[in-house]
Amino acid sequence: MSRRCLTLVTVLAALSLPAAAQTAKPLSQHKDWAAFVITEKRGKACYIASKPKDSAPKNVNRGEIWVLVTHRPWMKTRDEVSIFTGYPYKKGTTVKVDIDGKTFELFTHEDTAWSKTSEDDGKLVQAMRRGARMVIRGESHRGTKTTDRYSLSGFTAAHKAINAACK
Repeated sequence: MSRRCLTLVTVLAALSLPAAAQTAKPLSQHKDWAAFVITEKRGKACYIASKPKDSAPKNVNRGEIWVLVTHRPWMKTRDEVSIFTGYPYKKGTTVKVDIDGKTFELFTHEDTAWSKTSEDDGKLVQAMRRGARMVIRGESHRGTKTTDRYSLSGFTAAHKAINAACK
């Protein structure tokens, strides 16, 4: 199963599917970030999630918008950052992430953006732990440029919760 599919299954299980939601357990809420644990087919995964405080433009119809950071011990992955923007990205574009003036560029596929390497994920997560605000800019397949603004308040505590739950 692809990285995108696994992350999407995790989000859907925690947010909307009644049968699967029984396996997704909320660990804790930390200001603007929530921590969860879920049992996937091959093992346990832990993730933190947040929704934007503000999105622009306001007049655009978008699906669910989320940022997740996921640990999957059974895959030996930690700090996998996934950005869901609620629309398919324009092919060949990147997403720009700004955390208190520090910038990152993520690649896109369909409706999700990721870092190119696990090392890039680690740098992004460290910036999120140290930061206060995160701004994410992307472009839809129709050419609409979007900006999502996130609070990082509670990120570090939520991250510590999944570090403990998924050692």
